[in-house]
Amino acid sequence: MVRFDYHTHSNYSDGYFIPGMVRAAEAAGLEGIGFADHCNVTAEGDARRRLDGLGFALDETYERRRQGIEWARTETEIEIFDAVEMDYVPGREADIAEFLEAAGFDYAVGSVHSVDGADVQWSENFVGLDDDGRRAVVDGYYDNLAALADSELFDIAAHADLIERTPELRGYSTVEHYEQAAAAFADSDTVPEINAGRVLDDYGEFHPAPDLLTTLLDHGVEFTVGSDAHHPEEVGRRIDALERHFDDHGIEPATLDV
Repeated sequence: MVRFDYHTHSNYSDGYFIPGMVRAAEAAGLEGIGFADHCNVTAEGDARRRLDGLGFALDETYERRRQGIEWARTETEIEIFDAVEMDYVPGREADIAEFLEAAGFDYAVGSVHSVDGADVQWSENFVGLDDDGRRAVVDGYYDNLAALADSELFDIAAHADLIERTPELRGYSTVEHYEQAAAAFADSDTVPEINAGRVLDDYGEFHPAPDLLTTLLDHGVEFTVGSDAHHPEEVGRRIDALERHFDDHGIEPATLDV
């Protein structure tokens, strides 16, 4: 049974108001919900301005959100976690570590969202690439994912094969990529999540997808739960799907010591 959803979003990035998300978690029978809003402390120039335009500015607003979470805790009996989804960028580990230590979140979710500055969820970044170019992006993605695990900066790794959401990059992952990721997580304290962010939508799969999931399980890797819900109506539907998925694979969700 799923007790905690460690990966949701609020209006402090691209999600819904905290009280509505908490009520949805209560209705879904959860014992706790974690707000892991998007955050990036390494973007500069146009990239920084784009993130500000999208509202991904938790590095500047987390203290205000924390006050909102403290108030919301007085209105519910379930646990509410004050977390973050942090973009991981190789070579900027010191900047990320400094921010996380100063902020003091309950836990940190690490995400690889880009390769060499190109967002892996934006199809337009890859439509002009040939097969070799797309393979190079996927190689870079798994290199970054393994580096995320090696960094030990995060408690959870989000959507471990995010590139599969993007049609131009889908299908380029290999057995070697899966082994690379599985070996990194098997040696790391960072726990990947099973993420339901697109399972009921256009992509139609969980993260990790079946072949990567099997490889991770073969290496003894555990998983936390992340609905990646941005709106209240998503929470219950995704939790139901996650519970069936865990049951189908005989997986017991890992619980963070928060």
